[in-house]
Amino acid sequence: MQQVLLFATVISPFVFGVIEVVKKAFRIPKNYIPLISMGIGLLAGVAAFPFTDMEIMLRAWAGVGAGLSGTGLFEIVNKREGFSKQENSEE
Repeated sequence: MQQVLLFATVISPFVFGVIEVVKKAFRIPKNYIPLISMGIGLLAGVAAFPFTDMEIMLRAWAGVGAGLSGTGLFEIVNKREGFSKQENSEE
């Protein structure tokens, strides 16, 4: 269990950075951001096989944990309106 938490801590800043880039680059509904963060964390955990000898399920769990910490677990249950990249229209 300590390996999973340590691995999630290591990849969490990477996942957070990718999520911030995605939020700035694409106009997506805000309530989908935690789900996208979990997916990116899952992919990052699975893709990190050369850096650890953990089995794939443990890396996947660590990736999901890193994704949840990237957006904050509380955002999953909050109802959020709007989009991540607002259009600048002054009409």
